[in-house]
Amino acid sequence: MNLIGVIGSGACSEQVRQVAYDIGKGIAQAGYPLICGGLGGVMEGACEGAFDAGGLTIGVIPGDSAEAANPYVMIPIVTAMGFARNAIIVKSASVLIAIEGGPGTLSEVAFALQFGVPVISLNSFDVSPDLIQVQTAQQALSEALARL
Repeated sequence: MNLIGVIGSGACSEQVRQVAYDIGKGIAQAGYPLICGGLGGVMEGACEGAFDAGGLTIGVIPGDSAEAANPYVMIPIVTAMGFARNAIIVKSASVLIAIEGGPGTLSEVAFALQFGVPVISLNSFDVSPDLIQVQTAQQALSEALARL
């Protein structure tokens, strides 16, 4: 089963959260499960969109409690691994959509480049020519789906 990963900061603007919501909704409407870090910000926006569209949401939690997951995570995976859990998210996803982000997102992008997982970058990092740069949520979804 192909999982689509959404990565980005745990805190973001309402505009960025709406973009994440639209992407999560599109992932679910296309029939794919969403995997992410399971916390707030971009992750919560994407999970809410997928949840509202009837999709499956998986959150790989960095701490030791499923209670830390955002309310739209249907399957929390508790790791107690901190940022090391980013490798699990990347290896579990068939493709990643990076929406803005900070150091944690950058680590996921780096893991993806090392593991050969395609990354669609929406206002996120541009650290390699292997990253697919897009400007809109619809472009991000189209590029991600084309790689499944």
